[in-house]
Amino acid sequence: QNRTAHQRYKFTTVHFHYVNTRFPSKMKLLALATALFSAGSALGFSPASIPNAGRVATTLNAGAEELYIDQDRRNIMNLILVGSAGVTIAGLGLPYVYFFLPPSAGGGGGGSSAKDALGNDLFLASYLETHMAKDRSLAQGLKGDATYLIVKEDKTLESYGLNAVCTHLGCVVPWSAPNNKFMCPCHGSQYAPTGAVVRGPAPLPLALAHCDVADDGKIIFSTWSETDFRTEKKPWWN
Repeated sequence: QNRTAHQRYKFTTVHFHYVNTRFPSKMKLLALATALFSAGSALGFSPASIPNAGRVATTLNAGAEELYIDQDRRNIMNLILVGSAGVTIAGLGLPYVYFFLPPSAGGGGGGSSAKDALGNDLFLASYLETHMAKDRSLAQGLKGDATYLIVKEDKTLESYGLNAVCTHLGCVVPWSAPNNKFMCPCHGSQYAPTGAVVRGPAPLPLALAHCDVADDGKIIFSTWSETDFRTEKKPWWN
């Protein structure tokens, strides 16, 4: 066996020497191919470089800064959201609240002339010619509210007018001459000739307004801000 192995080694060495001597150019090509194969293998397993890697990282950082919202902006956005919701809820809820509150009797800082249904000014002389004693008729009063003008028994005009808006739910209360009182047809509230409550469910008397006569004879309504002579309390409509 040792002799056989020695013979094979000797034959291989002689054969390689023979090939190298007989075909030197082929051996050079084989060596070059081996070198190229080794270099290609090394490049195949080396990490590839990413072109424009710095530019990509910069772009990503800039995008992240744009998407980031700081705490101040977040608070402002929350306030806008809460404010919008509050306005919406108030717009839907306030009409229901106003429905259960007694209506305002109106009244501005200065006086305004009483007007008829057509919007014409009312003058005392002509008014008394067409209205009898103890008459209570409607006119346009402060803020356009329906207001009763009262003619006394001596055919003079009462110094106050009565707002005709019911203090329960806002119906216009008519005057009932046979019953000598104001009677609301909506829910049965009743008021005395002075506007004081004589039967509920109205919680408050009819609002008062001063009634005076200007130098030119016009009937003038103005705000009643003094004590209510029927309740001896401050006027609820101011």
